[in-house]
Amino acid sequence: MKALVTGCAGFIGSTLSERLLDEGFDIIGIDSFTDYYSKDIKEFNLKKLMLNDKFNLVNENLVTCNLKKYIDVDYVFHQAGQPGVRGSWGYDFEEYIYNNISATQKLLEVSKNFNIKKIIYASSSSVYGNTDTIPMKETQITRPYSPYGVTKLAAENLCDLYSKNYGLPVISLRYFTVYGPRQRPEMAISRFIKNILYDKEIYIYGDGKQGRDFTYVDDIVDANIKAAYSNVKSDIFNVGSQSPIKLIDVVKIIEDIIDKKANINYLDSEKGDVKDTYSDISKIKECLGYKCKFDLEKGIYEQIKYMKNLHLK
Repeated sequence: MKALVTGCAGFIGSTLSERLLDEGFDIIGIDSFTDYYSKDIKEFNLKKLMLNDKFNLVNENLVTCNLKKYIDVDYVFHQAGQPGVRGSWGYDFEEYIYNNISATQKLLEVSKNFNIKKIIYASSSSVYGNTDTIPMKETQITRPYSPYGVTKLAAENLCDLYSKNYGLPVISLRYFTVYGPRQRPEMAISRFIKNILYDKEIYIYGDGKQGRDFTYVDDIVDANIKAAYSNVKSDIFNVGSQSPIKLIDVVKIIEDIIDKKANINYLDSEKGDVKDTYSDISKIKECLGYKCKFDLEKGIYEQIKYMKNLHLK
């Protein structure tokens, strides 16, 4: 079997690629190494993959490359995109349009001419916005609360359009706050762990009582594999833990594992940050047999262990 993984050097993309190699896939990985965070981190994510002759790295941009050269595969896992709620405001919004919407449209447009078994699109819980409907269900109205969320929903709608008009088998997975080893450096748990380890101040936007449905990266990867192998042709699924926790309580878990107290500085809430996220995962459980295997304490322990090896060598 052959798979194309976009965004293969990223947090989720590299973890997924390693799992696919274990599943026996030959992989074409595409990544343009955007400067959202350090290229060194992405190259480190790829170290194990680059040792495997079944992995082929393509350092190109999805919009401008000749995708026809790489798309003759069984499965496509579209993990590439411009991440981050806070960075999506202002003039940088053009990057989000380009990397989230245009790149997805190009991928779908080229894919419709190939016999692909399944395309899995990495969507986001950000499409729901600041809703009072909790837990969040796939059937409810989507009202993004950030420009980032707007682009993720637009790309998701493109997937649906190409599915209905061209018969493309596309499944969109709405990820809820992914964490674990290789998590991007600007994300909350990564920042908290690193700064507590180094006795630096940590910043919490808002009062810390906002709830987040944290999902361990291996559970996200498992959802991708199950979606690809499933008999479901095209649909949308939440991927979460269905166990939201307050941000301040996450800090307490990290403090207990590291055995250090955090020096917390509370800042004003950022534009686009929603109050709570809480996934209803009954649909993915029923249709795909998904099960969240990692509880938060176990997952944070694994992330701390990874970051200690990374930063304290």
